[in-house]
Amino acid sequence: MSNILTQASHQWASRPTDQRFLSLIALNDHCVNVRRTSIGRTLSNRMLEAMPLEDDNRGLVISGPNGVPVTVSHWAFGQLAQRAGAPAGYLRDLPAPLAADCINYGLRYSRDVEEIGVLLRKSDATPHLSAVTGPNYGRIWNSTITQALVDRFGDGVTGEFRVPGEFGVQVEVTRDNTTLYASDQDMFVFLADEQNKIEIPGRRDGKPGQMSRGFFIWNSEVGSQSFGIATFLFDYTCSNRIVWGAEQYKEIRLRHTAGAPDRWLEEIVPALEAYRHSSTDGIVTLIEKAKEARIDDLDSFLKKRFTNKQATAIKAAHMSDEQRPIETIWDATTGVTAYARSIQYQNERVDLEREGGKILQLVA
Repeated sequence: MSNILTQASHQWASRPTDQRFLSLIALNDHCVNVRRTSIGRTLSNRMLEAMPLEDDNRGLVISGPNGVPVTVSHWAFGQLAQRAGAPAGYLRDLPAPLAADCINYGLRYSRDVEEIGVLLRKSDATPHLSAVTGPNYGRIWNSTITQALVDRFGDGVTGEFRVPGEFGVQVEVTRDNTTLYASDQDMFVFLADEQNKIEIPGRRDGKPGQMSRGFFIWNSEVGSQSFGIATFLFDYTCSNRIVWGAEQYKEIRLRHTAGAPDRWLEEIVPALEAYRHSSTDGIVTLIEKAKEARIDDLDSFLKKRFTNKQATAIKAAHMSDEQRPIETIWDATTGVTAYARSIQYQNERVDLEREGGKILQLVA
């Protein structure tokens, strides 16, 4: 059984047609247009007022300092309700006039005066409220990310890094199999280099194997998730975009704090550039070094990095897969990956895989 990554499959299964793009160029054009029609402002919570729609007992609009009412996205309503100190689900079940009164009371009387960040977007010339965040929210625009991807990887269809094929075979990119997604709330990209396979000696049961490089990148302009990029090696991707045989999963996450845009420039852009130019020889060399780096005191080595239960399970998983005990850094990394396959919950599995990636970097 191979280690799998399901993040791309979740995106594939949940995205509607209008959130699927056939190339990085098309995705970037969309994100640039969204940014062009977006306006961020910081203002006092006292300047916002919720008002019911006259012809809709369930509809609400929000007006700001200029008095112009705007509609509210589902996500922004939840953020606004949080700022007002009321459960969003409860407010959605109330008649609009009563929900508006609850929000206004919360913003004006139950909380102190505070600054909040708002994001307005225009769709068909009609503005709507897309986000309500703290005043120091460090927004990384999707278009900044997609432009960086275009600059480094081209259209994502014809270059080395592209929308992955199915079972290792290149296929025409369609809306049914694309791995390029964006909505009003978030974005997700999965690209892979399946042309330049990496030959890995003694990968499984002493037999050589070939692997490809791949990466995920994700972001939200409205605060629904952090920014992140994950890189990994893998065997193949099936038609429902599950990544099979994944190894060496490494992840960088940035919370949208005030310094996030600067950290994007200082940390992520160089990482993307390095990944683009990293040679397969470099990866093979790293693996060979890991295979030669012996571990003198295995129990001490593992217990510095894992719980006693995890350390025992890692040793057992390696013994089951390789029929011998852990002796080297590569063995330890393989044992971590083997144990991760048995973990049911994705978050726990990814956390363990991240620790496995740190072990390999000991010989970098």
